[in-house]
This record gives sequence, C-alpha cells and structure tokens, in this order.
Amino acid sequence: MDFKRLKYFIAVAEELHFGRAATRLGMAQPPLSRQVAALEDQLGVKLFDRSRNQVRLTDAGEVLLDRARDILANLDSAYREATQIGQGGAGRLRIAFVGSATHGPLPTLIKSFRSHYPNVDLSLSSMNNADLERALIQRDIDIAVARPHLSGAEELRSAQLFCEPLILALPDGSTHARSTKPVQLNTLKDETFVLYPRRPRPSFADFILRTCAEEGFSPKDQIFAQDYQTAISLVAVGVGLAVVPESVSHSPRSGVTYRPYEGHNPGTSLTAHARLDNRKPQVLNFFSLLQKFTRRAS
Repeated sequence: MDFKRLKYFIAVAEELHFGRAATRLGMAQPPLSRQVAALEDQLGVKLFDRSRNQVRLTDAGEVLLDRARDILANLDSAYREATQIGQGGAGRLRIAFVGSATHGPLPTLIKSFRSHYPNVDLSLSSMNNADLERALIQRDIDIAVARPHLSGAEELRSAQLFCEPLILALPDGSTHARSTKPVQLNTLKDETFVLYPRRPRPSFADFILRTCAEEGFSPKDQIFAQDYQTAISLVAVGVGLAVVPESVSHSPRSGVTYRPYEGHNPGTSLTAHARLDNRKPQVLNFFSLLQKFTRRAS
C-alpha cells in the first residue's frame, strides 16, 4: 500500500472536505481526488459517501482511519528510532573493564556518556585483561578498558584514558602503615606480597614483580589472588601488602592504609580499546567523548 495515499486519505477524513484537505496538503484538489479514488479501487471499497454538500466516512472509512493513524504513527516512530540508532543516540553499547578501573576516572566518563546519550543501553561488566582481549576478538563486547593495555593494541582502535603512579596498600596494623618515614620499596623484600590476578599469566602480577626486580629483589613470600577486590580483602585482614594504582586510595577500605613509596615507580595506565572494524556510531561517540574528557583533564 502507498503510504502517501494513506496520508491523503487521513487529511480528507479529518477535514471531510476535499478542498480544505488539498489546501492542508499543499496540492490541487483534482490530483487529491484521484489519489483517494485510486485507494478505494485498490481496496475495493468506498471510503467516503460523497454528495454536493457533504462528505462523510463510510463504515469501512472509519475503520481505515483508525488503523491508518496507527500505521503512520508507528512508521514515523520507526523512522525516528532508526535515525537515532544510526547516529548513535540509541541502541546498545557493551563496555568491559578491569576491576581497578572503577576507582579512577572511568565511572565519571561513563556518567558523562549516559548524560550525552541517555537512550543508549549500556551493558557494563568486569574482566581481567585476557578475558577482555578474548571478548573483544569474539565481538562479545564493544569496548575494553584494560590496564595498562591489551597485547594486540596495535591492531585495535585505542585511546589512553588515564596514567597514574603506583602506591602501597598496607594492613592497618603493620609497621610500615604506622611509620611516618617514607617507605623504601627495596626494604619490603621480606614482606608478603599479595599479587593479582592468579591467572592467566603474564598479568599485572608480573608487572609488579618486574617493578620489584628493578629494585633488586623478588618478594620472599607471594600470595596470588584472582582479582583486585580479593587482593585488597586479603590486605585488609593482614595477610600481606599489595602494590596498587594510586586511584584505588580514593575509595577508603577498612583495614587498609594507602601510602606512596620511594623507589622504581613505572606507573600504570588505563586504555580503552575497540575493534577497528567496529564502526558502530555508539563506539565512535564513546571515543570522541573520551578524547574530549582527557583533554579537559590534562
């Protein structure tokens, strides 16, 4: 069915006058009459009772008017929704991130994205770097926020979100937590280091071990936790200390004291990645907003 003919029919049905309907549509009356007649021929029914002084809807016309309004309203809604999704203003965006990213600027960036694109459905999840890379390759997620980056970053669209120093997470009751003197990293060789993740390797745990190696030691005792949250919980109950990104200290944890240290500090960063062939407008909008976000922060 010609949707334009439906619009012509609705105009005549609401005006009940071909001349007024033609004026409303910005067209001459004869072609409007021909279009309505063609619609009646197509349906095989009369939609209007016509007389010299009056135009009235038939029963069939009454039914079609109700349905036609719904059809065109749904069509208009579909056009608007398709346009919005096509421009990235709606649809779905799947973001996954390392657990420690929740303490840095990522929550603020996501909040800003929600503010700019309130109709986009955000799916958020936490993963380690290996799972992030696998999910990105398999197209299970659209954006991966890794620490410091993914191994195949050169084949991905990437943008650094944040760079920060490393600090110590110490049990409240430990000597180093109570001391007012700066903590030297190389004096901690006999301490128990809580490292994460346990697997897969290499991982952030190996990055911390390399940092210790630069100071000439390997921790005497090493305990591996599967993720950051578990590692901090072990620190809180006095199992050992951990070397963590500075941003985690912005969320105080009972039983944990955060302290800077002196010694080799390579820092760590958060980097957002997406597949180069993922041209979803929601992804492009996210990276555009990220670039503006980091420029404001610098």
